[in-house]
Amino acid sequence: MTVRYNTILVAVDGSDESKRALRKAMVLAKDHGAKLLLAHIIETLTTAAPGPGSQAVFPEVDEKAINMLKEYKELAEKEGVTDVKEILDYGSPKVKIAKDVAKKYHVNLIVTGAAGLNAVEKFLIGSVSQHITRHAACDVLVVRSETEDK
Repeated sequence: MTVRYNTILVAVDGSDESKRALRKAMVLAKDHGAKLLLAHIIETLTTAAPGPGSQAVFPEVDEKAINMLKEYKELAEKEGVTDVKEILDYGSPKVKIAKDVAKKYHVNLIVTGAAGLNAVEKFLIGSVSQHITRHAACDVLVVRSETEDK
């Protein structure tokens, strides 16, 4: 039985690990003829502007995320992926990716780096990739960093 993925979601945060996951996701999307979704979730707890009850994100955080997604989309298209969509959302990355985004876009494979930018969160409450692996309803590919490969 051959497994074919139709919609592949790659979680990106600008880290080296997420860039590595992006490269693997691009290869898989080309091999499977799949749609590639580039998802970046802005963690509102750490990026919200100060103020009582504020959920507003600093404008530079939005701008950086938009530019990163645009750059990754251009890279994927240059590498031959024909169907690429950018997704920018707000909230908890681990919850949004595993539950909301994957369900909304009928994802059947999530690709994520083994570790991302937020070492403090990983130490305190576990990594995004660990949460996605435990809670996603679809297959999950966790891409290891180069040092973990050795």
